This record gives sequence, structure tokens and C-alpha cells, in this order.
Amino acid sequence: MLVVVGLGNPGKKYENTRHNVGFDALTVLAKRLDAAPLRAKFSSLVAECRLGQHRALLVWPQTFMNSSGLAARQVSAFYKTPPDQMLVVCDDFNLPLGQLRIRGKGSAGGQNGLKDILQKLGSTDVPRLRLGIGPLPEGRDVTGFVLGGFAKPEQEHAAAMTVAAADAIECWAGEGMTAAMNRHN
Repeated sequence: MLVVVGLGNPGKKYENTRHNVGFDALTVLAKRLDAAPLRAKFSSLVAECRLGQHRALLVWPQTFMNSSGLAARQVSAFYKTPPDQMLVVCDDFNLPLGQLRIRGKGSAGGQNGLKDILQKLGSTDVPRLRLGIGPLPEGRDVTGFVLGGFAKPEQEHAAAMTVAAADAIECWAGEGMTAAMNRHN
């Protein structure tokens, strides 16, 4: 079973914020794939679907961003999913708005939700798809920036990015990491 974990914060207060683009990308993908209805499980909302030739679980952790590892660990333990079969989709304010970066492994790069997942799984070999929400304006507080919404002129780019992210997830599942990196980075 492939697992795709979109990172964000639960609740209306956080909808349409920069920090929730991981949730948004999974929502686009779930609609595209006609995924099963959402259900509460693994400290998350989850939906099963077919992703390429694979059975897959889409996961929206409901633990808040910085504790996302709890949900990832629960899913991984239940399905016996190895780290390299779990893709984490998250925001990155170090990337310009709309830019994607997919990698097969590495550090958390300052993304606290990804950091918690790597710690809880005990591995840096977790594929990740970063969605650019930056740049962080000079002098701006990081927390306020990532928990803020997109300005009107940015909203179209943000929406296009979540569609591109869904494309990248499908490419990763169907053609592998190398093809996804070559096509979507």
C-alpha cells in the first residue's frame, strides 16, 4: 500500500493558508481519483484510492502540523508500509510560490511537520514533495506568514500549484521517483 500524507492544520481557521497546501494538494488528488469518502482513522482523515497500479491511502493528519509524525507512524505500523512507500506533501517557504521539489530522501529542511515524521519513523528515506509558498518577505514573522492566506494575485498560482502537485504524486506512484524528479522539479 502506498501512503501519501498531506501536511496541514485541521479546522476552518487554517483553511486556505500557506501551511495547508499539502492538504489542498491531496484534496485535488482525491477528487481526481474519485477516492473513497473520508473517514477518521490513525489520528487523521483518510481515503483509499487507486494510484496508478497501486492501492493507496491518502492521509490528512488531524494532529496539527508539528505532530504529524504520530499519524504517519500509526499508518506505517498498521499497513507495514516502509518509509520509501510513503510520500509526504508539505509547504516550503524557501521555494518561490508555485515551484515544486520532489526528493526521495533527505533532511526536513526546517519543515517541522516533516521533521516530526522523520523522527517518528526513524528514517530520512521518506520521499517528500515540497510546494513553494515563498519567498518569506524580509522582516516578516515565519509563523504569521505560513499561517496566513494567499494574497489575491497569488491565489491563481497557489491553485495551479496544487494541481501540479497532484500530477507529481501520480507520476511518483506510476513511474517512480526519478521520472517524478525529472518532470516536476
